[in-house]
Amino acid sequence: MNPRGFSSFLARTVACWNWKCALLSATARSIVYLAALARTRASGGLPIVLVEIVYVTLTAGLYAGLQQRALGFRSRILGNLTIALGVPLLAQTLDWFAHRAAGAAAPGKATLTVCVFAVVSALFHLYVMRRGAFLTGNAGRSLRDDFRRMPRLILAFIATPVAFLINSGTRLTRSAASEAAL
Repeated sequence: MNPRGFSSFLARTVACWNWKCALLSATARSIVYLAALARTRASGGLPIVLVEIVYVTLTAGLYAGLQQRALGFRSRILGNLTIALGVPLLAQTLDWFAHRAAGAAAPGKATLTVCVFAVVSALFHLYVMRRGAFLTGNAGRSLRDDFRRMPRLILAFIATPVAFLINSGTRLTRSAASEAAL
């Protein structure tokens, strides 16, 4: 890659970086790693957390930026799959390699915990970004405004699968009742 091509790539990458999610992801994921490591009583936890803080701060903003760009995909389903599965899969794979390369491989339970957290986090990103929160650039609001909206967004995010399950159960009950009436 020639220097001009690299500088263009770097400029596009930096323009895609979402500083809000970088800050929040690095903080949250480090806490998750610390909690998981404390439960397993694994030795050498500090290097794992340091790798997490440095690596995730640098990359989480890029991943969130990719997620934010996926909001604009013509196909909403492709955008949602990219946000909820594609970017987290890429992130977790590269995260695993970064820990291996740094010689600070996390225990299996910690890795599994972070993978589960990544999926829930990606679904949360999808939910809040589709509602205009934690976006950067022209589409974004202030971090203060995002935090002000957070309690309602968190409650609605939690309520969404609960409402889905309740509605599904109601539909199944109605369907069974209508079949029994025949």
